[in-house]
Amino acid sequence: QVQLGESGGGLVQAGDSLTLSCAVSGRPFSTYTVAWFRQPPGKERQFLAAISWNAGNTYYVDSVKGRFTISRDNAKNAVFLQMDSLKPEDTAAYYCAADNADLRAVASAPTWRLFRSWGQGTQVTVSS
Repeated sequence: QVQLGESGGGLVQAGDSLTLSCAVSGRPFSTYTVAWFRQPPGKERQFLAAISWNAGNTYYVDSVKGRFTISRDNAKNAVFLQMDSLKPEDTAAYYCAADNADLRAVASAPTWRLFRSWGQGTQVTVSS
C-alpha cells in the first residue's frame, strides 16, 4: 500500500484560492490513480477529481469542473488540488486517496469505496 499525507488546508474567504498537497510514498505506484475527496460536516464523503499517476489523465465531477484543478509532480511524488473561487459550501475535510485502479474505472463509478489508501485529511473552511 501507499502512504498519503495531505497539507495546505486552512481558513480562507469566499472568492479566494487554495492549493492542497498530497504527499505519496510507499511501494511502486506508477499504475495508481490518486483522487481527492471531501467530506462536509454530517455528510458523506464526496468525490472531486482523480488523476492517473503514469499518464496524468484527469477526471472531475461536474460540480467542480472549471474551478478545481488536479495535477501531479512525479519528481516530488505529490498530487495537488488547486481550488479557485472558493465558496462557503466548499467547507469540508479534504482527503486524498490512492489505489491500483484504472482512471476509466474510477470515472465510471467515482466512489470512495474504490480506494484503499487514504490520508488523514486537511480542513478547509471558507468564510462568507
